[in-house]
This record gives sequence, structure tokens and C-alpha cells, in this order.
Amino acid sequence: MPTKFVNLIEDIHACSLCAEHLPLGPRPVLQANPKAKILIVGQAPGTAVHATGIPFNDPSGKRLRDWLGVSPETFYNEELVAIVPMGFCYPGRGKGGDLPPRVECAATWRAELMSHLTNIELTIAIGRYAIDWHLKPKSSITLQAIVADWKEYLPRFLPLPHPSPRNTIWLAKNPWVETDIIPTLRRRVSEVLGS
Repeated sequence: MPTKFVNLIEDIHACSLCAEHLPLGPRPVLQANPKAKILIVGQAPGTAVHATGIPFNDPSGKRLRDWLGVSPETFYNEELVAIVPMGFCYPGRGKGGDLPPRVECAATWRAELMSHLTNIELTIAIGRYAIDWHLKPKSSITLQAIVADWKEYLPRFLPLPHPSPRNTIWLAKNPWVETDIIPTLRRRVSEVLGS
């Protein structure tokens, strides 16, 4: 890998910019390689991911891998899949779940990191923070409307709701995610990975 990229990843892993705001302390979690063809962008690690240091190493990740139609071996192959959340560290809990990703993270690291990921053919943006940064929709448009308009973003981008078990009821009320989006997502992932 290019020295500049290796140094950047080392700097990210050593980051303590938000330490005073992080209840479990800094532990940046991401997976990136300039060869990656698929970019997965979530919000920020949860407690399980913080504990292991492995992205999407939780029930959300299990559902996401099922949606993608890939094995854990493929998912965690950094030369195929980059996993770069909007915030690299667990942000803490709020009233309705985890707090939003810390804004300092994207402001400090995101543009430079993205400049190295030049082989990305498909960006999967999960949740509002990822969608806003990568797809830049009008702020007045709801997440549901953005996801419902998913065909407009293909073949390079695909907005998704979060695969969290907390979204099970929302997904049940919106069966078109499973019936329409997921089969297309699996085909696109297969095309990109050449499998």
C-alpha cells in the first residue's frame, strides 16, 4: 500500500480528538484499502464493535451481510470492501439509542481518506448521516423518501436504512426494501466483485 495511505490509517487509529466526549474512550474502527471496490458507510460503531474493534461485528452486521449476499470472509476482505463509518468511535448513548457520530471525525479525516479510495464502484450509504455526506439530498427529504428513490442513485450509490434489529418493525412496514432493493443490491455487489 502507498506509504501516504498507511500513515493516514495509522494517524486515524491514533486519533484522540474527541476523547473527552467519548464515554468508552477513543477506539477508531474502520476497514480500508485503496484496492477496495465497495464502500460501506454507516454511522458509528456500537458497543459490541467498540469492544472487538471489528466493524459490523454485531446483529446489524449479520443482517447487512445477508442483504449483500456475501460471506464474512468477503465482507472482511479489505481489498474488496471498505467499511468507513461517518464517526470512527462509539459516541455514547442518547435517549433513543446511540448518539450521532461526532462531527469532528468526518471534518478531520473523511475527505483525505476518500481521496485514496479511487477504485470504489459502489457506495452503500446506511442511515441519514452517511446519506447526507455521500448523496447530498435536500435536507427536507425524509430518509424513507430517499431510500424509496433508490433507483435514482444506482449504479454507483445505494441508500439503505440501518440493518439494526431496532429497525425490524420499520422494515416490516416497508416490505419493498426486502422485495425490491435487496435483490438488486445482491446483483450489483456480485457484479462489482466479479462473483
